[in-house]
Amino acid sequence: MINFNEAPFTGREFQYMERAVKNKRISGDGEYTKKCSAWLEAPAGGAKALLTTSGTHALEIAAFLCGIQPGDEVIMPAYTFVSTANAFALRGAKIVFVDIRPDTMNLDEKLIENAVTERTKAIVPVHYAGVSCEMDAIMDIAGRHGLKVVEDAAQAVMGTYQGRMLGSIGDYGCYSFHETKNYSMGEGGAILLDREEDVHSAEIIREKGTNRSQFFRGMVDKYSWVGLGSSYLPSDLNAAYLWANLEEADRILNQRMSSWNLYYERLHGLEEKGKISLPVIPEGCGHNAHMFYIKARDLKERTRLLDWLRRREILAVFHYVPLHTALAGRRHGLFCGEDVYTTAESERLLRLPMYYGLGKEEINRVCQAVEAFYT
Repeated sequence: MINFNEAPFTGREFQYMERAVKNKRISGDGEYTKKCSAWLEAPAGGAKALLTTSGTHALEIAAFLCGIQPGDEVIMPAYTFVSTANAFALRGAKIVFVDIRPDTMNLDEKLIENAVTERTKAIVPVHYAGVSCEMDAIMDIAGRHGLKVVEDAAQAVMGTYQGRMLGSIGDYGCYSFHETKNYSMGEGGAILLDREEDVHSAEIIREKGTNRSQFFRGMVDKYSWVGLGSSYLPSDLNAAYLWANLEEADRILNQRMSSWNLYYERLHGLEEKGKISLPVIPEGCGHNAHMFYIKARDLKERTRLLDWLRRREILAVFHYVPLHTALAGRRHGLFCGEDVYTTAESERLLRLPMYYGLGKEEINRVCQAVEAFYT
């Protein structure tokens, strides 16, 4: 059986988790939480990173910081995970879905401005598969309309746009370290901030509405409830596991990139014959090989291909069901403009096995099975 995903494991995870226990500090903001935060901050040009209990919670903190109120509108693609919308809907926002680009599956930057109204407060670009949205255009629109930009970079750790780290371009960047991501702590995430006032507010939100972080730094003589918040601070045990991944981040990236390139080389012939479509990486976008997908002709063909692979013990999967078609999506959001590509492209997309440690023989077996289907 070739699994679709396996959580990254480098060999030092248990060693670091044991050390965290021996340090007698397994709650949040211990040695490994600080190491992981510093790793994220290093290429971000002075921004501050705060680890969170999930990518979802990073987005929720961002929604807090954006000051989202009931009746506000937030623009995003419908082709994304539910957390992207939930974080803002929980604050009472109306989610305004915009169509995607068929080449990258990202928010179509050319359609954003038509969705802006006097109620719009934020734009949430999602860097699908670790491939950047057109951030220069998005930041220009946001600047002209006074909008916040929250980068959903859940899949995009170590991805870049025009040489800049994804998650560091907008007002806030949100990452995920779920077990399905390139680097994992089981469940976890992080938010990246570049304004001191936002860091102060985010620490309060993350620490259940208290100024506990300031207390531990000796800035106040006692801590108390000073605002609204929740428990968004992860255990240092989780961070210890993540640190073992981040220490080997380049090796993990290089191995995943080799797998991605092998898939592309092996399956390029099918694309040339018009049988499938392969991922597109626009100029200026440095992706992180988070996933490798192909696109079948339509939903019917994709369903048959998934079954074909499963019967050959290859676990491939489809991805998101567009949020505007879901019950909660219809309740909390609306689609602006015409759904030209979101549904049609989502029904074609099929994700092939991709994880750290996936071998060449396994990739070749997957490719042989796909080729056999189209023979």
